[in-house]
Amino acid sequence: MANVITDETIEYVGILAKLALSDEEKEQAKKDMGRMLDYIDRLGELDTAGVEPMFHVFPVQNVFREDVVTNGDEREKTLQNAPGAKDGMFVAPRTFD
Repeated sequence: MANVITDETIEYVGILAKLALSDEEKEQAKKDMGRMLDYIDRLGELDTAGVEPMFHVFPVQNVFREDVVTNGDEREKTLQNAPGAKDGMFVAPRTFD
């Protein structure tokens, strides 16, 4: 196990996660984190020289659409539902003086 997780690291992670861990839970977390880091190290040993980088699991092309207005200006229809309107805008109560 090349990655040794210290007690200070576990305390810090517990503070960040707002967890109150018992001594048993801290020891288990140290073991679990060490195993996770060892696994990541093993993945780093893989030969990926001939592997093309993958950005998405499906062959997705540009999915953007044209920005076209489809509903038009319905300001008057929208303002019909307003409790108050003036000059084509909603009238709302003042929030400060």
